[in-house]
Amino acid sequence: MKQYTVRALALLLALLLLCAGGVGAWAEKSETPDYSQKENWAYFAVGEDKATDLFLVCPTVDMNEEFNMSMEDQETKAAFLGALNMERGIYEDSARMFAPYYRQMAMMAYELDGEERESCRELAYGDVADAFSWYLEHENQGRPIILAGFSQGADLCYSLLADFFGDEELYERLVAVYAIGWPCTSELTERFPQIKPAQSADDCGVVISFECEAPALSETFILPEGVKSLSINPLNWRTDDTPADRSENLGACFTSYSGAIEREEAGLCGCYLDTERGVVKVTDIEPADYPPIIYLLPEGSYHIYDYQFFYRNLQQNVQLRLESYLAAAELESAA
Repeated sequence: MKQYTVRALALLLALLLLCAGGVGAWAEKSETPDYSQKENWAYFAVGEDKATDLFLVCPTVDMNEEFNMSMEDQETKAAFLGALNMERGIYEDSARMFAPYYRQMAMMAYELDGEERESCRELAYGDVADAFSWYLEHENQGRPIILAGFSQGADLCYSLLADFFGDEELYERLVAVYAIGWPCTSELTERFPQIKPAQSADDCGVVISFECEAPALSETFILPEGVKSLSINPLNWRTDDTPADRSENLGACFTSYSGAIEREEAGLCGCYLDTERGVVKVTDIEPADYPPIIYLLPEGSYHIYDYQFFYRNLQQNVQLRLESYLAAAELESAA
């Protein structure tokens, strides 16, 4: 009870600050990052010998009683780097990696409604957009690009697509977008035609999106009831409800903050796409064995395991889409 009382008091204080002066007074204790400084990048040009670039956006790691992460908070920045390391093995064999530190929304901000929550998101996205602009101007040099993000990171990838990739020349450099753990909705695709849901294992310039749940679960704050996500099955790469057997799972990998694989199990789980909600329903495991961890999520939400359950399949798919992109580019240049 004491823990919830502290959270409630902190939330009340934050709301009072918002009413008095907005998120700025709460979140801008940390100055706008200067992305010409390498210290503001968690990854900066890691893997110089790779054929493409990865711009990776970190998921939510800030569990402090605040609305946006402080760039001076070294403990949270260490968790930020650790969360990226948990994903990097999916991409690092294929891409030169960039990942900015940014004033992400803290978990507490997801309890806000309306304008207050959007203000927190705008602060976070403003940093990510600044970092991406700087990267395009100074580092990309016309190279192919993979965008990737999990959870909050996926949400912000959609905004990068909306704001930058309406430019046809830039869109032609887009290999794929791995926006896992946040819904790709028809509202997004209708407003921004450059946001194209993946339809197969090797199409390019598309969004690979899914969120994982137990079969019995019907709603989370990530995918509320009545919201449909345009997803793809990460085992059989289909967009219908054809189930994928656990034998198609090349390896679930559970990684540490160092990026080391602490446990790997091929065939851990199968899955199928619930086409009504557009969510991946995971089979062959028990919800109690994979608790949600995040206090805002119910039992049966496998959100934090979205990429871990299908790690080796995702790793293989990144390479497949890159090969498909490079082959198409070679044909076009030869024509």
